Amino acid sequence: MDTLAPIIHKISYMGLPLLFAMVFHEYAHGWVADKCGDPTAKLQGRLTFNPVAHIDPLGTIILPLLCLALPGSFLLGWAKPVPIDLRNMRQPRRDMALVAAAGPGMNLLLATLSALVVAGLLAFDPTLLQQQAADREAEPSSPATMILLPISVMALYSVLINVFLALFNLIPIPPLDGGRILTCLLPPQPALALAKLEPYGMMILMGLIVFDKELRVIHTITGTFANALSGTLLSTALGFGTGAMQ
Repeated sequence: MDTLAPIIHKISYMGLPLLFAMVFHEYAHGWVADKCGDPTAKLQGRLTFNPVAHIDPLGTIILPLLCLALPGSFLLGWAKPVPIDLRNMRQPRRDMALVAAAGPGMNLLLATLSALVVAGLLAFDPTLLQQQAADREAEPSSPATMILLPISVMALYSVLINVFLALFNLIPIPPLDGGRILTCLLPPQPALALAKLEPYGMMILMGLIVFDKELRVIHTITGTFANALSGTLLSTALGFGTGAMQ
């Protein structure tokens, strides 16, 4: 039970932000595709914020739970990709780049909004996250804190998760969004060569993850860069919140 409690604690705070991050990511893909002339996602009922429409049992539930449960594990997960039909788009190369960029863009927007939530809550009660860090077992001191404390912690995790997912998806390996963007931006011959990697993209990605201790590619992109960007967003939001209170 002593080992189960921290796992449940982590899942209770990280599960909802992770689910929102993946669902909003896929919604953004479908929304931009619809604006570019492809209504496939809308016609198939995928242009919705209802999580049920986007849940992939393995990628949205089982794998994230395993990642959250295992100490030091690599956070990995995905929602069911929205269907895209290039034939419906007005300018396929440009529009596909926009559709691919929409997912990470949505994650960065969610991270920014979450940072502002954290800043707003800390402006209201500067001791919220101090209470969380000092004693997770302690009972909140007031009914307001009982509500605001979990919201502030989930918002903080939301910043970290959304920045991580945005940067991870921008890795230029198809079928990740970064690979699709790069395929659309490159001249035809290099773009075709990169597109041919797509059937092997996930194997390449898993290899990078497995050997990351030696290669440090994933760590640099989603660790060093993610920490720097998360810190920048939070410090900027906190500075904005402090300035607004003065």
